[in-house]
Amino acid sequence: MKNRKWTGHTDGRFGGLLRAALAAILVTVLSMPAVAGPREQAKRIHERIAGVPPTAGVLTQMQNAISSSDPACAQYAVTGAKCAAYIAMENSSFYNVTLKNFAAPWTNRDRSVFVPLNDYVATVIGMIRDDVDFRTVLSADVQYIGRAGTVASGPAANNNDHYAELEAGNHDLQAVLEPTTQSSINNLPPNATAGVITSRAAAEAFFIAGTNRAMFRFTMVNHFCMDMEQLHDPRMSPDRIRQDVSRSPGGDSRLFLNNCVGCHTGMDPMAQAFAYYNYDDVAGAIEYTNGVVQPKYFNNDLNFPQGFRTPDDHWTNYWRTGQNRYLGFNGPGTITAEGYGDGTGAKSLGVELSNSDAFSSCQVKKVFQAVCMREPETPADHTKVDEIVGNFAASGFQMKRVFADTAEYCMGQ
Repeated sequence: MKNRKWTGHTDGRFGGLLRAALAAILVTVLSMPAVAGPREQAKRIHERIAGVPPTAGVLTQMQNAISSSDPACAQYAVTGAKCAAYIAMENSSFYNVTLKNFAAPWTNRDRSVFVPLNDYVATVIGMIRDDVDFRTVLSADVQYIGRAGTVASGPAANNNDHYAELEAGNHDLQAVLEPTTQSSINNLPPNATAGVITSRAAAEAFFIAGTNRAMFRFTMVNHFCMDMEQLHDPRMSPDRIRQDVSRSPGGDSRLFLNNCVGCHTGMDPMAQAFAYYNYDDVAGAIEYTNGVVQPKYFNNDLNFPQGFRTPDDHWTNYWRTGQNRYLGFNGPGTITAEGYGDGTGAKSLGVELSNSDAFSSCQVKKVFQAVCMREPETPADHTKVDEIVGNFAASGFQMKRVFADTAEYCMGQ
């Protein structure tokens, strides 16, 4: 029998097995995690935090912080990769780009980053820069503006020119922003200010027309990381649901009992805190009618005349009981005999909402997504988020600590 001459082609079955084996080896090699050294980790931290590569000097400084120590770490009261993250946060792009894009979606209904710099975004940037207790973002009488003389237009209640000029001039927001009182600009009494809730940008987006429920809903979306469907609880009392909500939409009361009621039982009693607010589209400014409920609260009041008719801005948080008590409200407000949170006006509601576990957890999750560029997914991710939430509270609710902790966790990814 003559020997078969090899022609350079493999038998079909053998060739298929060989190709499968090579593919498996390639997948294994590609899936092996690359072990990044301190210099690579430092570069990744800087690019995730600031959005730009570090200079050679900063890269070396961050590398030293990760691998051993650096004199700069003493001022941040942290070491290692956390210190490296704080060094990265000294770059102006962290404020002008990362934080601007971080907060911009909170200011509009489309949740777009493509909006001009405004008072809401500038205030968030300034509070993070200054390590202000971030829980006060929903209640403080504060607004960050450009230092006097930085741009031609001063901050105004009826336009956004001041902030548009700051952005157009590419001013270093880390250097030029300074705090002032919101009440001195927006013509609100100090006790009627509620941080970014009563900013001009938020009012233009969420207080305009409608029934002011949008302000409550988007506060949940932006600062609790939940929409109303996730907070749906049909078992709460419907006694504060307004007259404009039909109890038999389309002639079918089951729709109200199974769908509408679950959102409105919690939302309507708390949205009552905004009863005196409106955005005047003609004047281009927030409007506050102290002691007088805005007419919008009585829109479509004949839909169900027996419903609740808003008399003032007194709010009640039914979510302190029932299935939504897991949100963890820990605020200092009044508690009713039934266990509900209770207060008057937007400022006290802001305190109620921001002093909750859900608020803190949401801030950490948003930073995780911004820095790690993905949602928390694995059990390890969720364990780390819980740990960072604890560190957030221990730091006095400083957001820069959240960025530092998150950057350390994701520096090898």
